[in-house]
Amino acid sequence: MTCAIYRRLLFKQFKTDKSQENHFNQLFQILLTMGHSWGERCRHVSFGLVQGMKTRTGEVVFLEDVLDEARARMLHNMNQSNTTKELEDPKDTAEKVGISALIIQDFKGHLQSGYKFDWDRMLQAQGDTGVFLQYTHARLCSLLRRNEGVEEATFNPTCLCEQTGITILQHLLRYDEVLYQSNQDLQPKHLVNFLLKLCHFIASAHRELPVKGSPPEVAQV
Repeated sequence: MTCAIYRRLLFKQFKTDKSQENHFNQLFQILLTMGHSWGERCRHVSFGLVQGMKTRTGEVVFLEDVLDEARARMLHNMNQSNTTKELEDPKDTAEKVGISALIIQDFKGHLQSGYKFDWDRMLQAQGDTGVFLQYTHARLCSLLRRNEGVEEATFNPTCLCEQTGITILQHLLRYDEVLYQSNQDLQPKHLVNFLLKLCHFIASAHRELPVKGSPPEVAQV
């Protein structure tokens, strides 16, 4: 997904706090009165206040500025890191990771709970952040590329006898349940925290379940 699409998706996410709930309920009633039956399916998903980014104080914060700041800060962090590999387009990567950090920060808690906006904490490479999620995904993609020549085999879970592997399998089995829960209460935190927890399990697997040196059938799994 390109940065342009990321930005369009974020701009379409109109965030209004719970004080506007009555306004939206009235709007939905107007839609029904106008004969739009789909109005009864509309729901207002309210958000808590983000401390440090409130606009009523006169300090207007535009989304475009926040996205640009996220990219600039992430690019700085990447340049300061000794482990950052040479990239074809570092600005594009910094923007994607920065936007991921914003999304995860917003969605990992209850939508109606406010929080204090903190750039440093949000862009940390470790912990429950979007940066950590993207880092885990990049490591898995790298693992697949390095073993591209390995012949694919039918997945055989009995090859994973270590507790780390069993824990990951048990966690993955909860995926349908988590999706259902997020759909029921319209809270993305269930899916976000499922993914973050999976990333921590994967980090343990990288240390305890090395692909290199393992029997072929185990390495394939």
